Amino acid sequence: MSDAIQARIGEIVNGSDIVLFMKGTPYFPQCGFSSKAVAILEHLDVEFASFDVLQDPEVRAGIKEYSDWPTIPQLYVKGEFVGGSDIMMEMFEAGELAQLIADQGIAQLSS
Repeated sequence: MSDAIQARIGEIVNGSDIVLFMKGTPYFPQCGFSSKAVAILEHLDVEFASFDVLQDPEVRAGIKEYSDWPTIPQLYVKGEFVGGSDIMMEMFEAGELAQLIADQGIAQLSS
């Protein structure tokens, strides 16, 4: 992967407290896993940025190398890779995802 793509992905990852690389948009997810990831974040009532990898083949390929994770969606919190939708669901159900977000000082939208 080119340094330019690495740098661009790094800027996206670090551009918001919570970033979800997904297929589609939060309003129109293009796969069930992306839909599930959006639903989890919406349930946690946090602001998040999203990046539609279907609109950018270089980022779609590059993000898998960037995180060393083979699938989309991918969640980043404060620049750190958290995981895909299955890991998000496990962490959510155990209360760990809400705790991670709180520990990072990210406020809920309704608070």
